[in-house]
Amino acid sequence: MIIGPYINGSAVLLGGIVGALLSHRLPERLRTSMPLIFGAASMCMGIVLVVKVSHMPVMVLSVILGAMLGELCYLEKGIGKLGSKARSLVEIFVKSDPGDQESQEQFLQSYVAIIVLFCASGTGIFGSMHEGMTGDTSVLIAKSFLDLFTAAIFATTLGFAVAVVAVPQLIIQLLLAYGAVFILPLTTPEMQADFSAVGGVLMFATGFRICGIKIFPVASMLPALILAMPISSLWVHFF
Repeated sequence: MIIGPYINGSAVLLGGIVGALLSHRLPERLRTSMPLIFGAASMCMGIVLVVKVSHMPVMVLSVILGAMLGELCYLEKGIGKLGSKARSLVEIFVKSDPGDQESQEQFLQSYVAIIVLFCASGTGIFGSMHEGMTGDTSVLIAKSFLDLFTAAIFATTLGFAVAVVAVPQLIIQLLLAYGAVFILPLTTPEMQADFSAVGGVLMFATGFRICGIKIFPVASMLPALILAMPISSLWVHFF
């Protein structure tokens, strides 16, 4: 029975709601410093995944081609529009003080970053596939603790829209978990390592974005995750 995605989704939902409700009670220094800590943690997790790469050219080629494909499809712009609609939908039910909200541009930048962090992290993808194959929920449960506090902190500035991210996250993880039975038998350890390394690059870029150091087009880089395993397989076959 698959339960990890439900636990992880519940953590994001709960964290988003609690953070939005307590936004006025949390010290400003905490609301400012914690995203920097989360960004640093994301970069460190990304480094750990990248150094385990099996074929460096595969990682580089996947990221480049994936980013190009995402930009041609205006993927980041599309996710930004979804984030804007999610914010508008939430505000229908929960009225908030405009003075307490981030500007639209700041909101979309932060919202895209947390969508990638929650829905497309290497930990979440691997954890979902791992549970689908083995029934082990430990990876997703560990991720849930981090997501609970991360969602709460971001909800203090982004509001209840953070809780909405739990919906696509749950859908993606369930699809990966149930689809893992068909996907993983077709892969090799080298393909999985290259896939994780590409996810590490995205997590590293996401960390920069969360910290406000550099706004990488992380959403446009998501197709790289799809290309990683096929390119890895072709690389081994021809080289």
